[in-house]
Amino acid sequence: MALSDEPAAGGPEEEAEDETLAFGAALEAFGESAETRALLGRLREVHGGGAEREVALERFRVIMDKYQEQPHLLDPHLEWMMNLLLDIVQDQTSPASLVHLAFKFLYIITKVRGYKTFLRLFPHEVADVEPVLDLVTIQNPKDHEAWETRYMLLLWLSVTCLIPFDFSRLDGNLLTQPGQARMSIMDRILQIAESYLIVSDKARDAAAVLVSRFITRPDVKQSKMAEFLDWSLCNLARSSFQTMQGVITMDGTLQALAQIFKHGKREDCLPYAATVLRCLDGCRLPESNQTLLRKLGVKLVQRLGLTFLKPKVAAWRYQRGCRSLAANLQLLTQGQSEQKPLILTEDDDEDDDVPEGVERVIEQLLVGLKDKDTVVRWSAAKGIGRMAGRLPRALADDVVGSVLDCFSFQETDKAWHGGCLALAELGRRGLLLPSRLVDVVAVILKALTYDEKRGACSVGTNVRDAACYVCWAFARAYEPQELKPFVTAISSALVIAAVFDRDINCRRAASAAFQENVGRQGTFPHGIDILTTADYFAVGNRSNCFLVISVFIAGFPEYTQPMIDHLVTMKISHWDGVIRELAARALHNLAQQAPEFSATQVFPRLLSMTLSPDLHMRHGSILACAEVAYALYKLAAQENRPVTDHLDEQAVQGLKQIHQQLYDRQLYRGLGGQLMRQAVCVLIEKLSLSKMPFRGDTVIDGWQWLINDSLWLLVGLGRPSRLPSERPAPAGSHRFKSSYPHFPRGRKFC
Repeated sequence: MALSDEPAAGGPEEEAEDETLAFGAALEAFGESAETRALLGRLREVHGGGAEREVALERFRVIMDKYQEQPHLLDPHLEWMMNLLLDIVQDQTSPASLVHLAFKFLYIITKVRGYKTFLRLFPHEVADVEPVLDLVTIQNPKDHEAWETRYMLLLWLSVTCLIPFDFSRLDGNLLTQPGQARMSIMDRILQIAESYLIVSDKARDAAAVLVSRFITRPDVKQSKMAEFLDWSLCNLARSSFQTMQGVITMDGTLQALAQIFKHGKREDCLPYAATVLRCLDGCRLPESNQTLLRKLGVKLVQRLGLTFLKPKVAAWRYQRGCRSLAANLQLLTQGQSEQKPLILTEDDDEDDDVPEGVERVIEQLLVGLKDKDTVVRWSAAKGIGRMAGRLPRALADDVVGSVLDCFSFQETDKAWHGGCLALAELGRRGLLLPSRLVDVVAVILKALTYDEKRGACSVGTNVRDAACYVCWAFARAYEPQELKPFVTAISSALVIAAVFDRDINCRRAASAAFQENVGRQGTFPHGIDILTTADYFAVGNRSNCFLVISVFIAGFPEYTQPMIDHLVTMKISHWDGVIRELAARALHNLAQQAPEFSATQVFPRLLSMTLSPDLHMRHGSILACAEVAYALYKLAAQENRPVTDHLDEQAVQGLKQIHQQLYDRQLYRGLGGQLMRQAVCVLIEKLSLSKMPFRGDTVIDGWQWLINDSLWLLVGLGRPSRLPSERPAPAGSHRFKSSYPHFPRGRKFC
């Protein structure tokens, strides 16, 4: 598919966004190579400023943004693009404006492809150290127009720090004149890094990368690591997250510390880990309202915890067996079976002493699972998984128990979401042993339907989405025989989420998890048939899910009753009126799949809900009663039987009494009166179509009054006179006729 290079009428930024959304991952190669080469070749002509410079920048952004979804397509072209731009930078005759423009282009490429891939292409010979260092030195940190230049130079300097030679060899004679000493390269780099860790622009992030690569060098860590850590901890102690400058300083310092403890060797970082942890406790980062600071705090805490523990792979972890297709085929050709899961006993577990700080680290990570921001909870969940992989079996099981405590109904939806993320991380790493699956599956089934009402809406979308991720991870982590006892419950829950969830993200997540289980477990009933109907794209339309796909899936007896039970339990009383109406219509369709169950089990439950104090439950249950009764009538009509063959006398009387009970309790008035009127009018319509045996009954008069009264309210003209609070007068009485002179008298609706 050819992509047009002409700018859209809405502007280059809108063009880039539209094309990215439209084409997704449909690109096959970097199609603008020639245009990009010409664009970079004209930089010397347009660097002076004005419209041409801005047009060149915007056009380059448009080209690069097109590859946000597929940045790997740029890889074959990165080297020549970088060479063209670095030729400008390294040219001594290039004016400052041209150099800054070249770095702006370099930053745009880095933003799309990521600096980790891009860094490898920077020149990093010994001869490049001092020129790059000199370029960084002459930059003005307060020049807000050239922050891309400082960012890229700091990243370039971090690559040159990887040279395998001692920096002292580059210093030469530091005594330039008697009594005057020149600063060493090592000191210059450290000074630059520390100065940029407290700036307010993106150069702060690059400075953290520079510090992590510089401080962990063999020749630097001996003389500078303790000094830098002392400087960092003093900065943290003096800074406050309640001031803007304090937030900036803490952000840069925490980034640097986290990267040092990530890239540094354990034996080098271990002597300082306890001190850093104490200082971090004193910062009280969980009390901060800055999301990034809390995330960096959790990130640093888990790095400290991993420093305390020896790097090892837990011998007791659950291993699914051989994952290599080639190895599996080789075993089969040799007449051997696939490798069995390996779970070592407690005797195989090393009885290592757990350092003192590990308990505090895990405690802080468990607190992070309940944080109010997703990025913090996600970082804490990954930390829980990494830490548990290095703990003895008994302690790791205690961690799992603590994670399961997040699934209490006394906890918020944040704790449930964090707990799901942690369980997924533990499961995919093999740290959830099969003996724990009974407890874990029980809470995950609750999480798949978690929907907590808050005022006029509800929370829990993220919890349900994360629960689908747990099911997806379990499909990859366990052998089919381990999950076999839970197949019925998990498959039904995922089908219900894929079809009946209100949010499209949850429906698609459940569909993906169901597909993963069908492919890797192969034990889900009718999995292939369901997947072909309820795939990722089909579940995107909510009405189609409720009214079409659900009917197909309910044709399989394993899913019929769980789907109906879910609609009655969760969706009939949903806070969203659209969901209640769709649920009622879905029950109409599903009742034809299970008429006996609907008549004997579902209908009495719905009738008991019609007088609930909850407005939403009353509204949904009345709609559902109407739809189910009409569905049962249609089934009876196909066999030329009356509807009373499906509904007993008690059910018929319950339907007849709904209007009068609502009227007696004055539930047609107030804020909920409109919903009740709408629901009962639907009930009247469906019961009339169902030919209920109400002809000549006094309930017809009550229905007539409700319809007339609602019509007056609908036109907004008010009513000539109001009926008294007692029951409506029978049809034909003087009171009824005089109250509604504009409506025909004696008309019946059944």
